[in-house]
Amino acid sequence: MPTNFVQELQWRGLLHDIMPETETFLLEKSSKGYIGFDPTADSLHIGSLVQIMILMHFQKHGHAPIVLVGGATGMIGDPSGKSDERNLLDQETLEKNCAGIQNQLERFLDFDTSLPNPAILVNNYDWMKSYSLIDFSREVGKHITVNYMMAKESVKKRLSSEAKVGMSFTEFTYQLLQGYDFLHLYKNYDCRLQMGGSDQWGNITTGTELIRRKESGKAYAITCPLIKKADGSKFGKTEGGNIWLDKSRTSPYKFYQFWLNTSDEDALNYIKIFTFLAEDDINSIIKEHAQAPHLRLLQNTIANEVTTLVHGAEELQKAKEASQILFGRGTSEAFQKLTPETFLELFEGVPQANIPRDSIKEGLDIIAALSASSGFLNSNSEARRALKENAISVNKAKVDQEFRIQESHLIGNQYVLLQRGKKNYFVLKVVD
Repeated sequence: MPTNFVQELQWRGLLHDIMPETETFLLEKSSKGYIGFDPTADSLHIGSLVQIMILMHFQKHGHAPIVLVGGATGMIGDPSGKSDERNLLDQETLEKNCAGIQNQLERFLDFDTSLPNPAILVNNYDWMKSYSLIDFSREVGKHITVNYMMAKESVKKRLSSEAKVGMSFTEFTYQLLQGYDFLHLYKNYDCRLQMGGSDQWGNITTGTELIRRKESGKAYAITCPLIKKADGSKFGKTEGGNIWLDKSRTSPYKFYQFWLNTSDEDALNYIKIFTFLAEDDINSIIKEHAQAPHLRLLQNTIANEVTTLVHGAEELQKAKEASQILFGRGTSEAFQKLTPETFLELFEGVPQANIPRDSIKEGLDIIAALSASSGFLNSNSEARRALKENAISVNKAKVDQEFRIQESHLIGNQYVLLQRGKKNYFVLKVVD
């Protein structure tokens, strides 16, 4: 028998709207429920992670999650929560984005068909690509009135917006397409539940209504709140843009730092939403954090849990070592293992100078590296004095006047970090 999925969402702060009788239905037997992801990029971001966590909880409670990648609906763009129309993507871009999202989702859900409740992945382009407008109008459009569609909050909001941009017919049909997805999954997969963010309530209930009118069937709906920061700003956004799940877009180090730098107020919510820790354990961590907030136990716990979930234990360890390096507590061995991307993130804004690769083939004299080759220090005599004072480090390791920079010292075969004292940094970039 399945366990109480709705109760899990409630205490984690992940329940916004729920259709009557949904909780009872989900406790009766193992069921199928779906969430759709529009392929606007080839990676999901941490805003999408909320929906992924919900699907993971759904599977953990004994149900079968269906992931719908919107290859068809992605061609149109969902107007929900938007003030203007989304740019339309071409087929090649959509296929690339769908493939990227599919690969990511397979890391979080168990698709093993030997399970009693395996996850299922579908793409609505597969059933929409050959559906003619005439057939769609006859078989779907006639069951939902324009009055019903106009009453949806997402439609009313756009039509009454100050910008007066209106809504194209393309976007207006989105809720019918999403409603038809639910109908298709209901008929072909016995899927009775659709989930999503609170801005999706209108689209989801169009699906339940279509199932009722066309099939005389009963379907259910659950939405979760849209996650925002305590200051009202958009969750998952930084000055550099989205925090992505793909490490080539957002490095594990930056990903880890995002969670580490959350406010106490946000962390109280995030630990429930983005981890699988039990309620008693979370309450203990919150209590311990309150006794010594300067130790940032909440933020450290969240950063460890979410980075491991998304990138794995090995990448978490690298991110933690990189953080230690930044604050002067890392080892030179860990420093040498940094990727070029993480190195540049750690020392963003630090002055740089280019040196030719030929200059280090026989070993570059440290005094020349500090002064003539880089301009980091003003003269050879200043370099010698700093070396005598034991104030110079290369890649976080102290060096003397006999030291020579070799190719083996390069981070990512390209960078060397010079340092005078604790906070005076300089980067040498080796160029061919």
